[in-house]
Amino acid sequence: MSRLSIRGVGRSFAGMHGGSPTLALQPTDLEVADNDFITVLGPSGCGKSTLLRIVAGLDEPSTGQVLLDGEPVRGPGADRGMVFQSYTLFPWLTVRQNICFGLREKGLPEAQQREIAQRFISEVGLAGFESHYPKQLSGGMQQRVALARALANDPKILLLDEPFGALDHQTRALMQELLLSIWELHRKTVLFVTHDIDEAIFMGNRCAVFSARPGRIKTELAIDLPYPRHYTVKTTPRFSELKARLTEDIRAESIKAAGMAEVTRPAG
Repeated sequence: MSRLSIRGVGRSFAGMHGGSPTLALQPTDLEVADNDFITVLGPSGCGKSTLLRIVAGLDEPSTGQVLLDGEPVRGPGADRGMVFQSYTLFPWLTVRQNICFGLREKGLPEAQQREIAQRFISEVGLAGFESHYPKQLSGGMQQRVALARALANDPKILLLDEPFGALDHQTRALMQELLLSIWELHRKTVLFVTHDIDEAIFMGNRCAVFSARPGRIKTELAIDLPYPRHYTVKTTPRFSELKARLTEDIRAESIKAAGMAEVTRPAG
């Protein structure tokens, strides 16, 4: 069981040359239950990634706190697995060695490391590539290695920061399906940051929508589509309804973020 509580978490950054501080994230609250798959959606620069880094323990909040199973988050830990948009693999290590990295740091025997790594290599569809180096892999394959490495450490919660943003459309769709199948198998708690509305609906059981900077969660929307989800769900009327709702929310915030006035087309 794992429960994540984000309570009044805000973040300000010091101003340049003694200037006024920049408020990047307004005090924000979010409750994430065990096995939740929460997608975090919002315009660019709204503080989504800042919040995720605070949950990961890679940054500290200026206000508020993050609790995981009732314990304050004070820094990075093996109970949280992080996957970034950039693949962040060690280029001098093979696929297997990259996946074993955290296991080796834990001091697990080598035979156990190899057994765990092989299980996740198979789950992400990389059997036969164990001895390849990152430069020999496509972007999608590298991201599968990063996902397997995070899962191999058996974290309580998986944190993903636009993990498929650098992939082409078809590879991205396949990676979405792969991640959902792994989530359904392992029932991990997931917090998934994205700026893609279709992705937010297809992946999550709940979507938290951020306002423009300084960001805060302005809306939480239940995604009432059944699991397991087949890609054809994207063509259903309910998917279209949810997309229309979220598109309006994001459009309004994107206009604010750009400092633009709403464009009204003349009738006729």
